[in-house]
Amino acid sequence: MFLKKVSLLNYKNFESKDLEFDSKINCFVGDNGKGKTNILDAIYHLSFGKSYFNPIASQNIKHGTDFFVVEGLFEKENREEKIVCSLKRNNKKIIKRNGKAYERLAEHIGLLPLVIISPADRDLISEGSDVRRKFMDGVISQSNKTYLQSLINYNKVLSQRNALLKYFAANHTFDKATLAVYNEQLHTYGSEIFVKRTEFLEKFIPIFKTQYKAITGNTEEVHLSYDSKLHHSDMASLLENGIDRDRALQYTSVGIHKDDLSFTITDYPIKKFGSQGQQKSFLIALKFAQFQFMQEVSQTTPILLLDDIFDKLDEHRVAHIITLVNDENFGQIFVSDTHADRTENVVKKIHQSYKIFKL
Repeated sequence: MFLKKVSLLNYKNFESKDLEFDSKINCFVGDNGKGKTNILDAIYHLSFGKSYFNPIASQNIKHGTDFFVVEGLFEKENREEKIVCSLKRNNKKIIKRNGKAYERLAEHIGLLPLVIISPADRDLISEGSDVRRKFMDGVISQSNKTYLQSLINYNKVLSQRNALLKYFAANHTFDKATLAVYNEQLHTYGSEIFVKRTEFLEKFIPIFKTQYKAITGNTEEVHLSYDSKLHHSDMASLLENGIDRDRALQYTSVGIHKDDLSFTITDYPIKKFGSQGQQKSFLIALKFAQFQFMQEVSQTTPILLLDDIFDKLDEHRVAHIITLVNDENFGQIFVSDTHADRTENVVKKIHQSYKIFKL
């Protein structure tokens, strides 16, 4: 699978831009502010139907205009796939595949597998549990539509249960029978999600550890583990036992929406005890493990986006990435960098065809 060309209209800083790509390596070089990352984000948009960097969809519309359109032409399994994402202010985003609009975005997820490595990934270590859950859910959802639907259903019921708890508080009332209906649904969906997350990590963790060792050459022990109260209790019991707390807080305080991933190095939290280099290696290993996992599960080689990562890495790590992407298991790669010479020197060491776009 690869992206043949992309067209941008009123997307972020671009009024209009048409690009045709090499099937292997494509590099965007230029000063900061020229839109290198925006092109990568447009490609991400085509795969996921949303921006990687800005969750507020309307803010991806160019200033002074009322809409944006991102159009991409892919080749997958010897047939063309034309994907169009468009958004008009104060309207719902529309995503079309080969001229037909999706009724639900979830139908599109997984069609065009993609992995991005970006400086923004540091949020996986520095920010709260929701960022790490989204990473885990995103990897699983690209290859498992049943999981994605369970997640959508769970979040919908969770929102309804929270609204009910607020209603109880505002009206000084309580109806245990009504709450039990939501508890049962959360138990069903939450249990399914917990099992799938557990199964995923059993496969993912060994891949991740192998990648980290390959990147660093070090023997230091890194680990990621799944923190969930469902390891010790079922969802129904958690909800039942937490009802007094939930009524006081007016929201659901327990469940798989509170799960987390714990990142450690030599048994200590990498956030506090990992050096900058160790944290960078940890994050890159996570993303390369994501790439390998998705490739094995989907039987399709994901597109790889490398956003400004050469600027953040020492020569050893850059050399390792070159070795990895030189492998025939990699498909199409997009790179952004501020230094044209550095980029060209890097890609010349990769024995693949390439194109360099100067912005």
